[in-house]
Amino acid sequence: MSYHHLALAAKDMKAIHAFYEGVMDFELVKVEIAPVMGGGWGKHFFYRMDGDDSRFIAFWELMETPGEAGYSYDLNEAAGTPQGTNHYSFSVESAEQLVAWRKKWNAAGLDVLEIDHNWCHSVYTRDPNGNMIEFCLTTGSFTPEDRTRALAALDETQMHASPPPAMMKQWLAENAA
Repeated sequence: MSYHHLALAAKDMKAIHAFYEGVMDFELVKVEIAPVMGGGWGKHFFYRMDGDDSRFIAFWELMETPGEAGYSYDLNEAAGTPQGTNHYSFSVESAEQLVAWRKKWNAAGLDVLEIDHNWCHSVYTRDPNGNMIEFCLTTGSFTPEDRTRALAALDETQMHASPPPAMMKQWLAENAA
């Protein structure tokens, strides 16, 4: 089972559209316009991922809703959690695709963080809402020992750190000074 769509509010829908369709290559395929709970109305835009009619990312452009001047669109800022805690990740099928996304994001003027987590390899950047997004390639497999360790961590109250990443590198945007 996979998710059908992830829905988020948009700070600037035109910037979101330019990013998700122009940079991410997701296709805007549908909008639903309706009243929203609590008052006001919204436009709910759906972007199809990889041409798959069962996987979307969606954004709400909220109009005339109570308290909208105080909305926070960065998930971590809104939750009061450290940057990068709340993020969303898309999968890639190969290391070449991961490199291609890093280069595409850099060429689009975005800084990229690359991390080899020892079991998966990721590149990260931020969208126009300030949210961290990730492309991730699973590079390892899961052992019974991994599950045992994960189950034990449920009860731990002291840090027992995992091995550090095999590699971590910041790639600055190509048009950066």
